[in-house]
Amino acid sequence: MALRVYYGGTFDPVHAGHLAVAREVRDALDARVFLVPAADPPHKDTIHADALMRARMLDLAVAGEPGLKVDRRELGREGPSYTADTLAELRAELGPDVPIVWMLGGDSLLQLHTWHRWRELFDHAHVLAVARPGSSLDPVSVAAHAPEVEAEIGPRRLTAAELNGAPAGGFAVFPLARERPESSTDLRRRIAGGEPWQDGVPAAVAEYIRRHGLYRVRGVTPASL
Repeated sequence: MALRVYYGGTFDPVHAGHLAVAREVRDALDARVFLVPAADPPHKDTIHADALMRARMLDLAVAGEPGLKVDRRELGREGPSYTADTLAELRAELGPDVPIVWMLGGDSLLQLHTWHRWRELFDHAHVLAVARPGSSLDPVSVAAHAPEVEAEIGPRRLTAAELNGAPAGGFAVFPLARERPESSTDLRRRIAGGEPWQDGVPAAVAEYIRRHGLYRVRGVTPASL
């Protein structure tokens, strides 16, 4: 049964690094990868894009990409949208036997103990962590930074390829061919500052950002318009 990987994030905006990770996981694990944009936070910064715009940019970014889809389920919920609820909903929809994976960055893994009902994630899915620059995910390093997290994931550690052997409950680290340094924060900074930025996003996403004037600061002329 094909592995289903759910890749959550704000994607504000989606960039080349997000897509490279999604493709690499898709190809290495023979998986379908669903990008799950988060709902708008209650105190969203005015230079950020709203949820529907972020989802539309994701649609543009994955258009024509086999095995990559956008899942909007978190955008229609009232109140806070928790990952534990998303995974419980997916498990109810897909049944007890389909392997489900929630994918997150290494920096998020070290903050996992701060997530709402975080231990419930393993009741419904596996967790796959992708290493990012400056974040080592070996057991000793995770225990040093987040002992609660390592206590939970230590007995669950598998290789990424082994996640397809059960519906849920495992943890693995995905070793990227090369780490991706791209950052949505840096992209927003460059757009707001009028610096070159187009190479960091797919062409269709760059056009959408330009057309809607996203991430700009009034009085600053964007580069390469």
